[in-house]
Amino acid sequence: MLECLGVELEVRGNPVFAGPLLVIANHISWLDIIVLHAARHCRFVSKANVRRWPIIGSLATGAGTLYVERESRRDAMRVVHRMVEALQAGDVLGVFPEGTTGDGTSVLPFHANLLQAAVSADAPVQPVALQYQPSRAVAYIDDDSLVGSIWRTLCAREVRAVVSFGNPQRAQGRDRRTWARELRETIVAMRLSTSIHPAHS
Repeated sequence: MLECLGVELEVRGNPVFAGPLLVIANHISWLDIIVLHAARHCRFVSKANVRRWPIIGSLATGAGTLYVERESRRDAMRVVHRMVEALQAGDVLGVFPEGTTGDGTSVLPFHANLLQAAVSADAPVQPVALQYQPSRAVAYIDDDSLVGSIWRTLCAREVRAVVSFGNPQRAQGRDRRTWARELRETIVAMRLSTSIHPAHS
């Protein structure tokens, strides 16, 4: 799929290949799902309307994505329970704790709710920093339409996705909110330390 879209993938660091594991990453675009699947396949936890996205929804559903109705507290609790079961069964799950996409220049505050699954299952979390060059070509924010964002990506001359894997860590007594703040700081630092040079033709 990345080849069809003309996106070059660069993986830095060492992805963990054996579960249980919760992968968390900053969120920039609909492309993040495909990029992370290419770098390290995992089951995503995603907002329910992704299921209806053309192509992306089919890929996500086929990969075993767990969907959550973000407006429903009860549904969030149901998904956390299913995440705990999946982690205890040895799965690798992926979440975007910002809860929405950013413009790629910064990392939004992390929501801690889904991180409770890793706390309850005593599972490690691997932070992942996503970056794109050029970032505007793939951004999916504000009033962008999905079709428009896909078209902009297809029209971009060169797009490079850099996926940087950090060191896995456990809660070690931290509550989910404290852990979420510290994981966000880790990803921010990883992005700052990862320079992206223009891709060569």
